[in-house]
Formats: sequence, C-alpha cells, structure tokens
Amino acid sequence: MKRLALLCALGLASGSRAAPASFQTVPVSELRAALAKGAYLLDARTPAEYAAGHIEGAKLIPLAELPRRLNEVPKNRAVYVICRSGARSAQASALLREAGRRAINVGGGMNDWVRAGFPVTR
Repeated sequence: MKRLALLCALGLASGSRAAPASFQTVPVSELRAALAKGAYLLDARTPAEYAAGHIEGAKLIPLAELPRRLNEVPKNRAVYVICRSGARSAQASALLREAGRRAINVGGGMNDWVRAGFPVTR
C-alpha cells in the first residue's frame, strides 16, 4: 500500500498527465463512403479556404473557433473532421474527443480529396 501511495505521489510530482484522447484517422475514400450514408462532416479550415472549395454539406467551424462552438457539434453521432492536409483536423479531432464527441480525422484532408478527383463545391 505504501508503494502504491509513493508511486502515485511520484507521478503527480513529475507533472505527468493522462494521455490525450485518441481518435481514428481514415482516408478520403472512407469519408466519401460515409458521406453517401449521411455522415456529419466538420471542416476545420478558414472561411477563405472553405470558400475556395469545400465538400458539399460540410459544416465550417474553423479550428480557432471550435472551443467556443462545441455546442454546434453533435454529441450522438460520429463527426468526421477535415482540413487542408490533416494537421488541423487532427487537432480538432483531439479537442472533440476530449469534449466527449466521436471524432474521426480525415487523413490527407482536402489535398487528398481533390487529388482523388472527388467533387468540390465552390
């Protein structure tokens, strides 16, 4: 028992924190299939990037605005998250997971979507 207490105290003293919430990353082909079934898509890019071309039906919530707009993200279904390359969507997915959402990051982002020849709305 003393050892357990000591280990806990050492862990707290070292500043260790719980591991960040994990999330799944899928390719754009899987996103396209999910969208055909009515999936929810959050676009974490800037308004200018979104205006230059986005996936039809995507909800624009830029990464910088996401913490204060969490109430706009559904709690009861999977949320696919996309950005330009996958970096911001990964950050957004982690934030969403920490907030209790089922976030799925789209690897490669819009770059891969366009490269695959999938439709873009302007």
